[in-house]
Amino acid sequence: MDADVEEQNDRSRRGSEASQASKARWRSLFAFTSHSHTLPLCLALTLAVASGVVTPVLSYLLGKVFDCFTRFGGGKYTGHELVKNVSRYCIGLTGLGAASGALHTGYFGFWLVFGELQANCARDSLFAEMLEKDMEWYDLRKDGTEALIQRLQTYVQDIVALKIPVDNGCRQIREFQMATSQPLGFAVQSTVTAISALGLALYTAWDLTLITIATIPFAAIILAWISAKMQPSIDAQAKELSTASKLANNALQAIDTIKCFNGQDFETWQYARAIRSAAKKYLIQAKANALQIGFVRFVTLSMFVQGFWYGSHIVIKGKKDPGQVLTAFWSCLMALQAAEQILPQMIVLEKGRAAGATLEAILSQMGRRRRVIMTGSLVPHFCEGDIEVRNVTFRYPSRPDQLALQGSSFFFPAGETTFVIGQSGSGKSTLGNLLMRFYEPLAGQILMDGNALQTLDVQWLRNNITLVQQQSILFNETIFKNIAFGRRDWHRVRREEVKRSIDTAFLQHTINDLPKGLDTVVGTGGNAMSGGQRQRVAIARARLRDTPILILDEATSALDHVSKSMVMEAVREWRRGKTTIIITHDLSQIEDDEYAYILDKGVVVQEGYRYALRKGPAGPLGAPRRPSINFPMSSKRLPRLPEERRKTSITTTNSRSRGSTISVRSHDSLDILYHPRPQSVLLPGIFSPAAERTQSVRRSQFESYVSSTAAGAFTMHRTSGIPGFFARPPDGAAEPIDHTDPNFGWPLPAPREQKRQDLSLVNELHQSRASTRRTAIRRQANRTAQRLSNVIPMKAVEPPTEDHPIREHICDKAGNPRPVAPIKTILLTVWPTLTWRHRTLLILGFLCAAIHAAATPVFSWVFSKLLSTFFLPTNRSWEALKWSLSVLGVGGGDAVATYFLHYLLESCGQAWVDSLRVEAMKRIIDQPRAWFDKDKNSVSKLTECLDRNAEEMRNLLGRFAGFMFVVVVMLLTALVWSLAVCWKLTLVGLASAPFLYTVTKLYQAVSGKWEGRSNDAGTAAASIFTETFSNVRTVRALTLEAYLHEKYLRSTENAFHVGLRRSAYSSIFYGISDSGIVLATALIFYYGAIVAASRAFTTQNIITVFSMLLFSISNANAIIAFIPQINSSCATATRLLRLAHLPHKSSHEHSGHIRLSALGTIAFDHVNFTYPSRPMGPVLNALSLTLAPHTSIALVGASGSGKSTVASLILGLYPPTSGVLTFDSISVSALHLPSLRSLIAIVSQTPQTFATSIASNIAYALPERSTLASRAAIERAAEVAGIHSFITSLPRGYETYIGEGGTGLSGGQAQRIAIARAVARQPLLLILDEATSALDGENARGIRELVRRLTDQGVGVLMVTHDREMMAACEEVVVLKDGVVAEQGPFGYLAQKYGGELRRLLGET
Repeated sequence: MDADVEEQNDRSRRGSEASQASKARWRSLFAFTSHSHTLPLCLALTLAVASGVVTPVLSYLLGKVFDCFTRFGGGKYTGHELVKNVSRYCIGLTGLGAASGALHTGYFGFWLVFGELQANCARDSLFAEMLEKDMEWYDLRKDGTEALIQRLQTYVQDIVALKIPVDNGCRQIREFQMATSQPLGFAVQSTVTAISALGLALYTAWDLTLITIATIPFAAIILAWISAKMQPSIDAQAKELSTASKLANNALQAIDTIKCFNGQDFETWQYARAIRSAAKKYLIQAKANALQIGFVRFVTLSMFVQGFWYGSHIVIKGKKDPGQVLTAFWSCLMALQAAEQILPQMIVLEKGRAAGATLEAILSQMGRRRRVIMTGSLVPHFCEGDIEVRNVTFRYPSRPDQLALQGSSFFFPAGETTFVIGQSGSGKSTLGNLLMRFYEPLAGQILMDGNALQTLDVQWLRNNITLVQQQSILFNETIFKNIAFGRRDWHRVRREEVKRSIDTAFLQHTINDLPKGLDTVVGTGGNAMSGGQRQRVAIARARLRDTPILILDEATSALDHVSKSMVMEAVREWRRGKTTIIITHDLSQIEDDEYAYILDKGVVVQEGYRYALRKGPAGPLGAPRRPSINFPMSSKRLPRLPEERRKTSITTTNSRSRGSTISVRSHDSLDILYHPRPQSVLLPGIFSPAAERTQSVRRSQFESYVSSTAAGAFTMHRTSGIPGFFARPPDGAAEPIDHTDPNFGWPLPAPREQKRQDLSLVNELHQSRASTRRTAIRRQANRTAQRLSNVIPMKAVEPPTEDHPIREHICDKAGNPRPVAPIKTILLTVWPTLTWRHRTLLILGFLCAAIHAAATPVFSWVFSKLLSTFFLPTNRSWEALKWSLSVLGVGGGDAVATYFLHYLLESCGQAWVDSLRVEAMKRIIDQPRAWFDKDKNSVSKLTECLDRNAEEMRNLLGRFAGFMFVVVVMLLTALVWSLAVCWKLTLVGLASAPFLYTVTKLYQAVSGKWEGRSNDAGTAAASIFTETFSNVRTVRALTLEAYLHEKYLRSTENAFHVGLRRSAYSSIFYGISDSGIVLATALIFYYGAIVAASRAFTTQNIITVFSMLLFSISNANAIIAFIPQINSSCATATRLLRLAHLPHKSSHEHSGHIRLSALGTIAFDHVNFTYPSRPMGPVLNALSLTLAPHTSIALVGASGSGKSTVASLILGLYPPTSGVLTFDSISVSALHLPSLRSLIAIVSQTPQTFATSIASNIAYALPERSTLASRAAIERAAEVAGIHSFITSLPRGYETYIGEGGTGLSGGQAQRIAIARAVARQPLLLILDEATSALDGENARGIRELVRRLTDQGVGVLMVTHDREMMAACEEVVVLKDGVVAEQGPFGYLAQKYGGELRRLLGET
């Protein structure tokens, strides 16, 4: 029932979130406010209200000052009286400036503190809620866990950061702090200013005020309508950005697959398409926001028409004096300006409100889901270890139409070792997940020591069960700490205890070779270690944990035979008398006296002791065949059978008749593994040249994108076919084949003669084949010159961009990124990035900005004319009307210019950022593989930079650049005009400029410094968040929730204290800069009175200068409020620019230009190699190895011997440290790697699946026009990989969406899809890197048959394996030891070689 509830919740989740967003309320901005935040919030609100009142008081004093000048101009004041009265009001202005500085310091500081508290609460709430979620909830996230983490953090920053730029996108802590501090506080202050100013205006002249603001209700209705129209586009853009982020995240996680399959252009195209779609939605918002700003601008200035006309009327009538009229009118103007200052933030406020409502909905759903799950509280005093599974039925939430277990029953007696085997996807791993209570069964019951699993305390349960899975997850800590995590009191674990655990996992040799031994940091996910080494660390961790119950789920699949045998013997010794469940495909691990369950399609089809199963008939999992593995025949006394197991030695069950007992016999020890399989399923038809082709708009668009790329770029069409594809060239020369031919495909030469199996002839056969190959190699060497004439030269690659001018500003001499680049440097990248269309729009945008800037001085001049009408002796009403209409004309032109200014610059900003995003994505994917191994280039950091960094960077051009240009032009215009009108007063006003400039620069420097420190602290906390929930299954299995939560709290506490210091320092300079404006105003008025009293200039001229300077200073002062946001945008822009200016086509991947039509012989000549990011020593030591073409070769050796490294070097993922690697006698450094990779396909041990349909996964990066990408070809490839029947059993078949990282697939199913992807490309060389480690015996047999058939077709196969049967299926075996070839030859020969390395690996020495 729980699963059904969750599925129903998930189906309605997106609709519910959309509904919540559409009904968003402003209270969503306070979603994380708690009682402890009340005092800082009250202080912040009180100080914001007080600072908001400063403006009305200022308008009152300004009215009084202007009244003095009006009286002086009308002859009512003498010069002495003017100076006296103005001096009195200037003293008031000085006091107001001091009070304003103190109030703004406190208001700004407390809002920053409140923001830090909000951020802490948001972090804790999300972390705590995520820790409480069950695995079903994670599985039902359509885009996978990584996308979920990105999405939640994005919503946090949208609600709390309101998209205000601070840190690299996903760093929600700093974003949260900025939004609930400055922007929210600024909104409160502006609201108070508007209300108090309006109140003062009503008090001074209520009739004039009502007439002045008569148009405001109408304007408010229009603004609300525009705002409502903006909301759908906000939601749509968020969805598209989430898609783009998911695509980038998936691509960077699968970078090896992308490079090996030449998917770089395809991934860039996908990302660019998603970004363009998001941009369209944003431009709708930008247009609406620009319309709001332009409309408000017009409404604000239009008030002068009715305001001054009526004001002049009541002055003539004697109802009010000019000072009162000016006070009322100035108050109305300031009220509207306060409202206008909020409008540029409306787009981000709307986003924050929508995101806050959505986040509330998600948290609410989390809480509801937690209440559905039954939480046990029983804590037994002792765990004996008896486990009974009774008729359990279960299906994964992500696959609701497919049962993983169907009425299955198991009994795992205390103190015994029990095996569970079966095909991939048969439900084996599901059993472990249920026992760990990651999921709840749909039906049936699981008992532990007689207690229902649901009644047991989850923490107690997981502290008594250890689950070791195939993909052993390690944390970014030292080896010591990773092993110590096995204990709850890990901080008390001694080194001696860890060393005993290391002995069980046979890790001594590996650790001794490390520079720092146990203190070596393993990197993110343990990427500094091989797969086998990670598995042994996990086993050592389990040994230290030493729980009563142990579940090993393919926990030794990456180990060689000897290591596996040694580890298993050590595990048996350690687990003697303890409950152990081993899930495996390797039957050699099962001894005669050990019990086994055999699963098929979620049903237990056989069970019994190994000795009894060995005597049984052909089981449902396999047909009789000669065994290739010698099973150990233990003669140990059998333990006493539990009551259930005494009843029968072997029980065969099926879906119709479970529990029926049969008497069986068999001569074959592998009967339990295989069931008959029609031979017709294997390969016939995959080579068929004719296939129907399904049209795909998406791929057609992709091909158009690729064909339009810059000259010299490698085209994806090359992947569909290579000259000479799968056809052996004749002895004369390589014969190219037209790969666009629709009949192009794998040829079907006659099968080779069956090789003799008589071991007495193996040695002779080996010598003969070696001689033949030496002759072939000499012949190929003699034909090198002729062969080179047939290769396709590539256009010279573009020069590296290391010396790009921007790099010296965004990187230091060592190439490391600088914290923040100057804004000038950042904006200089705009023009080269834009197309000519957007360049034209940019020019028009700045022309509109110039018009908007000039409008303020013109308005100031007209305004001074309006003011002068108050002391005109005659014709006052007509003059007031004339200049009021002039203001209306200025307002109309300014409104139009303002609209186009904001929209055009936002449009250009979006185009600029999108271009940089796509360029960054292209260059990131182009970087050499070693670049991705560095911590600073982790997937999460790169994805965050592409996502939120770019969004914040757009503000530099869309919002700030235009505003700064307007201020500069405005100041220059006002300055020149003022100097022409009254140069003395202008120069005195300029005297305050150095002080204001110094204070502003200090504020900018301090703010930028602490922004950087806060960003670093936020990055540390976010990385812990990501690591925790990316590995949530391992975290829960090890009960590390408390440790990671504590670690996260320490990190957030550090971020909080850094934020508090930032609040203190930034608020001081913010207050000083704000008070400086008021003090400068007082100085200008005082000296203006002196100049007016001297009669050197007319009163009208002085009032004109007053208007120009005050309006210009007021607009310039607004820049101060944007300084933190500008600093943050510069910081994020620097990170994105670093990625967009990475070296392109300058790595080893682009050093060659020769394109091969056939691979020929692959030769390693004294090749040394060390992974740049790994602290271990060299992996390959002067390796000399020759791999003949068209041959199946098994590459074997102990874990860490360099097997996978050889495959990586062949594919060009890394260049050799020294030595030479050649293909057909041509150095790999001279080859065009993309075309080389198109001749090779690889299936890695950890298969990568993409968040798309199964069909798209198989046909990944293939052009749609190729027959290889047709549905028929895809299905044939799936048949070869043994996955076709599973796919067709799914409701949507090949169109089934398999989610991020293969969500919803078992390890074996994901591996078979990866095999189908490789086979579909019809390579000349197929590399299988432990590609059968997650496959059951039947599918592994299919892969062995595939290897034989491919070799018969002339396709080379390089098999990296530990499996004996896979070795036997290959024509030749190469044994590596410590990075060198220990021995080489046919399997039969090496397997019989006395004292040979292969025999030692197989445990037969």
